[in-house]
Amino acid sequence: MSYFALFYDVVDDYVARRSEFREAHLRLAQAAVERGELLLGGAFAEPVDRALLIFRGPDRSVAENFARNDPYVMSGLVSRWHVRNWTVVVGNELFDNRATGA
Repeated sequence: MSYFALFYDVVDDYVARRSEFREAHLRLAQAAVERGELLLGGAFAEPVDRALLIFRGPDRSVAENFARNDPYVMSGLVSRWHVRNWTVVVGNELFDNRATGA
């Protein structure tokens, strides 16, 4: 399995506008967590201008499909998104995957 970072650039009034879509966004995220795809996610602070979500899967489509179906993206709260392959070299997640053969 590989790791992928999904970056969101959000609109200036993101915090003010997200409440309408937040429940659906969090449902989508929780479903991805339960499938073992989404490991971490959240917005950057001061300023709230970007967000980062970390995925694990066989290829980048796991993160891309999440973005394409995310209510934040579909409603225009995300002005731009992109996925990057992330080479993890240290951390508990990496150790846990090696130990279990995942």
